[in-house]
Formats: sequence, C-alpha cells, structure tokens
Amino acid sequence: MSEVTVVGVDLAKSVFQVHGAAADGTVLFRKKLTRKQFPRFMAEHPKCVVAMEACGSAYFWAREMESFGHEAKLIAPQYVKPFVRRQKNDAADAEAIAEAAVRATTRFVPVKSQGQQARSALFRTRELIVNQRTQTVNAFRAHLAEFGVVVPKGVQNVKRLVSYIGEEGHGLPAEIVEIGQQLTAQIEQLTQRIKGLEKSIREAADASETTRRLRTIPGVGPITAVAIDSFAPEMASFANGRNFSAWLGLVPLQRSTGGKQILGRTSKMGQKDIRRLLIIGAMGRIGSKHRHPREVEPWLQDKLDRKPRMVAAIALANKMARQIWAMLTKGEDYRNPIAGVAA
Repeated sequence: MSEVTVVGVDLAKSVFQVHGAAADGTVLFRKKLTRKQFPRFMAEHPKCVVAMEACGSAYFWAREMESFGHEAKLIAPQYVKPFVRRQKNDAADAEAIAEAAVRATTRFVPVKSQGQQARSALFRTRELIVNQRTQTVNAFRAHLAEFGVVVPKGVQNVKRLVSYIGEEGHGLPAEIVEIGQQLTAQIEQLTQRIKGLEKSIREAADASETTRRLRTIPGVGPITAVAIDSFAPEMASFANGRNFSAWLGLVPLQRSTGGKQILGRTSKMGQKDIRRLLIIGAMGRIGSKHRHPREVEPWLQDKLDRKPRMVAAIALANKMARQIWAMLTKGEDYRNPIAGVAA
C-alpha cells in the first residue's frame, strides 16, 4: 500500500473532512471526523504534510499538527479554488487542498505563534472600538445636523457639540438633549478603552526587539510596528525589498502584453492594514517637511514638486517597506540617508 505523504483538511467548527493522498496523487482515504476525533486521528497518523486553508482557527490547528510531528502548511483560499473540480463540497475542498499543497508554485502562509496572534487580536480590537467610536460620533453629528447644528468632522470637534447642548436657550427638544448626553458618555467610554488598548500596544512594542528596531524609522510608531510584527511573514521569505513591497500592494498593477510594459494604479493586494499604516506614516512625514525641511530627501522633494501629494506618499510608503525588509533581514536600525550625506 502506498504511503500517505499529504493530508488535506477542510476545517470547520464541528465536522472536519480529511483527504489522504500518496506522492503520486493516488487517493488513499477520505474521512469525516468530529472535532474530538480529528486530533486523535492525526496524533496517531504517521508523520506527513498536513495542508489546510488559511481560515478561521487554521493557526491553532497548524500548531497542533506541528506538536504531533507533522509538517503543517497553510494555503490562501485563492490558491485552492483552481483545484476544486466541478461541484463544491467539503470532500472536494479537502482534495483540492491536498492537491494544491504538492504544487511547486503554491505559496504558503506562515504559521503564527500564540504571541503573534495575541498581538494581532489587540490590534484588531483597537480597530473595532475606533470604528465604533466613529459611528457614534457620526450619529451624534447627524442628529444635531437635523436641527441646524453643524460642526466640522473629527472626534476633536465633539466637545463643541457637547458645549452646545449644555448651553441654555439652544432650542433643542429635551429628547435630543438626552440622546446627546447618552452618546457623549458612550464616546468618552470608548475613548478611554482605546487609550487602554493603545497603552497595551505600546507595552507590546517595547517588549520586542523587532518592534523597537521598526520604530527607529520616521513615520513608524508603536501601532504600525506591532502590525508589521503580527501580520507580516518572515522577511527571509522575500527575495528582496521589492517583493515585500509588492506583497503589501504598494507597487503598480501590471497589465503587460506583447512585450509592452503597461503599469497602472497600485495593486492594493496583500495585507491592507500594514499598507494603510505605512501610507499614513508617509503622509505624516510629508506633512512635517515644513517644520523640518532639511530632513526631506531630494528625491521626495522632487516627487512632491511634480506629483500630487498622495502619489508622493505612496512612493515614500513603498520605500519605507523596502527599508523595513532591509533592516529586519540585516538586523540593523534605521540609518538616515540625509545624515549620511551631511557627514
């Protein structure tokens, strides 16, 4: 009997579909296992490659498989879909996962540690509460706008709304005043929770040598550093800085044909949170050039003179991504090119 070399697993909450195949692709078994049966089955199974889609709970099960001595491989769903034949069901998905796992061109998702997952949960929770606060502020502004009270956008302008409903003679119905007070209390509560989470993020950033090194780059703060440490793969998996930048979606989308190079907008592929934070950091650096004009690199100033501000910010974010790759692969802190020239 052929030896099982790869096991494709279609993960679920209760019932797991397992597909075992030999090196030549011969199907050796198909099984449906409950959540309790699955770890027992894999613990007793001979060592092999266990492939799963990179979906919910995939990191946990990948670590479990590695603890059993298996080689765990996580595959992004878009790389599994081409191997699904005709009808889509759990058995077909498990077979497609097993087939995709043995292809030489398949790209795999690195398995995150518990620490990385904890930091990513911290980051996601902060994002969630920031969005909740934004929704509450928008609701507050919208209610008062219906009664002719309009203030500029932004959390910083909420105090003006609070002051207005606290004044006498504003002419607002009592119900609106009560709603405003409730929303104000909710905004304050959410703000305090955000501050608490940001404190935890800063502590996480201070505890890691990687995040400390990342924070030496202008425009990279604790939140960006923790996001890179939590969501980005090992930099050694990228051949060069451009590959990392391309993974982040900061390079032009290519539509080349017939030997003619056709480049469009940025691809916006890959990890959107890191990309967004790098662009925000780049915008901050560009915004501070009036206070620190000597710190602006000549190429960036030339870009700002010729291109819109956002285009220059994306170009700077692209360069920051390449610098991050170089720093983490070489184990070095940021070196200011302007200071190097001046020296």
